[in-house]
Amino acid sequence: PQHVVLYPLVSKSLRNIAAGKDPLEGQRHCCSVAQLHEHYSLGYPDLDELQKNPQPLIFDIEVLKVEAPGSYQQDPWAMTDEEKLQAVPLIHKEGNELYRQGKVPEAAAKYYDAIACLKNLQMKEQPGSPDWIELDQKITPLLLNYCQCKLQCEEYYEVLDHCSSILNKYEDNVKAYFKRGKAHAAVWNVAEAQADFAKVLALDPSLRPVVSKELRSLEARLREKDAEDKIRFKGIFSQ
Repeated sequence: PQHVVLYPLVSKSLRNIAAGKDPLEGQRHCCSVAQLHEHYSLGYPDLDELQKNPQPLIFDIEVLKVEAPGSYQQDPWAMTDEEKLQAVPLIHKEGNELYRQGKVPEAAAKYYDAIACLKNLQMKEQPGSPDWIELDQKITPLLLNYCQCKLQCEEYYEVLDHCSSILNKYEDNVKAYFKRGKAHAAVWNVAEAQADFAKVLALDPSLRPVVSKELRSLEARLREKDAEDKIRFKGIFSQ
């Protein structure tokens, strides 16, 4: 046990953090001892009592998780440039594993972190320079994986935006056309979907079975939608 006079203030900060508040909420910019005597209440009865009557404390620490050495992963903002480059393949692999497990939103978050690392590095390079292009070519497959997750999460307009940004730079990216075609089909942009799928076949004829399946699915959905519309609007114009 230790005689910890300033612990009430530390505990208040920790409780603020747990509640999503500013850890220094309610504290003024003066020394801790002055704050200790100046504050009438810390907002917690147990801490007020401990502040009035300091006493030896025993800390009971519960181990929630044990991580292997080297397994802790910093947030991208806290990494050096070298650490970002080293982390990207690991984060990419984690995203792939989560996707295989069916944890699609979690996989998308991993791909997003990897993209953020590379985008941060890319911002420091001259657009169009060899280093910028090299980073962009690493970003593209991650962004396509992210789009695949967003397709499954039915966030189609985000897929349209990202795939279009890829195709503005890489006009022969088959995967971007295919994913954009699926997103167009999902939001009833029929002509755009058909154009994207036609581009997929022009670039890679071996994908005809997959594209044909997507087009049949689109046609079936259109027939179903037409039938629903006829029922919904039946008699409107004869009234």
